[in-house]
Amino acid sequence: MTELRTDRLVLRGWRASDLAPWAALNADPVVRAYFPGVLTREQSEASAARFQADLERRGWGWWAVEVASTGEFVGFTGLDPVEDGMPFTGVEAGWRLARSAWGNGYATEAARAVVGFAFEELALREVLAVTAAGNLRSQAVMRRLGMTRDPADDFDDPSVPEGPLRRSVLYRLRSGAGLPAGR
Repeated sequence: MTELRTDRLVLRGWRASDLAPWAALNADPVVRAYFPGVLTREQSEASAARFQADLERRGWGWWAVEVASTGEFVGFTGLDPVEDGMPFTGVEAGWRLARSAWGNGYATEAARAVVGFAFEELALREVLAVTAAGNLRSQAVMRRLGMTRDPADDFDDPSVPEGPLRRSVLYRLRSGAGLPAGR
């Protein structure tokens, strides 16, 4: 299983000690504002187990993110094949951090590492990112990564119930486009 490092972060496999803060992060309605709801502890633990199994099987996927200087678990980032039933195919980059970690540039730093891995190690031609149309924070991370959006690619996410969260935006970054420097 691959571990990625940045100046400030370690992207690694999941540990038992990650489960409580992961469950707390997923139970936070502010963190989950652009998802259909919060997750139970059992749902969070099941997701962490799936993420770890994917990392072991493929060598990549959704990594746990920790702050290198403290060892504190702050969330996840990674890559995953787009689920069936979506109006596009490819590999998606994503991230979710605890509120206490917001505003430090961690999401961009971690996402930059996984996008670099996608292009350099997996030789992908393109990486995608998807979020609810109203999630301006995530869209800002996508733009900092150099990703671009074509409004013609916007779509109603079939996995989200009818309502204001269903409209989604799709950002793309093609290999060779170069990742902007910085956080």
